[in-house]
Amino acid sequence: MTINVLIVDDHAVVRAGIRMLIESDPDLTIVGECENGQEAVDQVESIKPDVVLMDVTMPVMDGVEATRVIKSADGSPSVLALTIHEGPDYFFQMLQAGASGYVPKRAAPDDLLRAIHVVAEGNVFLEPQVAKELVSDYLVRVQQGGERESYDGLTDREQQVLTLIAEDETNQGIANDLGISVKTVERHRENIMSKLNLHSRIELVKYAIRKGLISLED
Repeated sequence: MTINVLIVDDHAVVRAGIRMLIESDPDLTIVGECENGQEAVDQVESIKPDVVLMDVTMPVMDGVEATRVIKSADGSPSVLALTIHEGPDYFFQMLQAGASGYVPKRAAPDDLLRAIHVVAEGNVFLEPQVAKELVSDYLVRVQQGGERESYDGLTDREQQVLTLIAEDETNQGIANDLGISVKTVERHRENIMSKLNLHSRIELVKYAIRKGLISLED
């Protein structure tokens, strides 16, 4: 199945580089390019892409506001942030606006292509380092008293498994690191999500934002 991609970035040189990369993947097709968020909002309505590759800081309308507007409509495309900004503020603002993933521009080309495929399928892509920092911050805040009721339900082993999941470890990798079986890892994973009443990594992110575990303010 062909995935139609809309590129949104205010730098022509960056768009050219992204275009060359995307054209190397036979399953991806570029259906448009924009240089600001307002153009993206207008084009999404007319060309209906599957994925919008969105820069964050742009003139006229930035990527956060453009994502919020795009995701407010029914049948909206997946939005994947691609940006030089790696601080948590931009990351959480984009997620809160409705983005399905966040890829730093320093990422390897193959990671960007994989991220496009992942979000096109309705899933979430979090770069491993970003995910690791997110959950580490979550655990620190909980240990300091935030959301202690939810966190106290996790055993020490489940906390270890949660951290390794954030580091993008496979079940086999977690089993090897902790010296336990893959089936035990799977059981811990199920228990973690059940105790926190969550079903995916992105729900953990949204939960942390909603409960005020992670601030969007400086």
